[in-house]
Amino acid sequence: MTVPSLDILLIAGRAVFLVFSFVVAAAAFTAWRRATLAQTQHLLTHTDLVLQRLAHLEACVDATKLSVSELGARVERPVQGPTAPAAPVTIAPGYQMAIRLAKGGASRQELMSGCGLSVSEAELLQRLHSPAAVGCVTNL
Repeated sequence: MTVPSLDILLIAGRAVFLVFSFVVAAAAFTAWRRATLAQTQHLLTHTDLVLQRLAHLEACVDATKLSVSELGARVERPVQGPTAPAAPVTIAPGYQMAIRLAKGGASRQELMSGCGLSVSEAELLQRLHSPAAVGCVTNL
């Protein structure tokens, strides 16, 4: 049996090392490719979800535009009654004084006794004109 020379052993060792390196590189590349595909699929899923939400928001905006234009048309068109055109609305002097009192922070009792308002009228004037209601939006 002959012992191979050192040069042949080194060449064989290099060949084994190169084959091993190629196998490791191929495995790493395959793992990287799978991870990239998974990330791409995840990104596409989220993009589809965002597009669906955007389409829903766009439909809501269109519906709101339509509602606003209808409201604008209703505000601009005069109300036609079955009788003669309505006279301009004037505010009674008692209400003007009650509005001033409400703006000054008067209580409901003060509005009722001083201006002759009912309970619901006094509450309404307080909600509309009191200093506490100036900066907030309420649902009526």
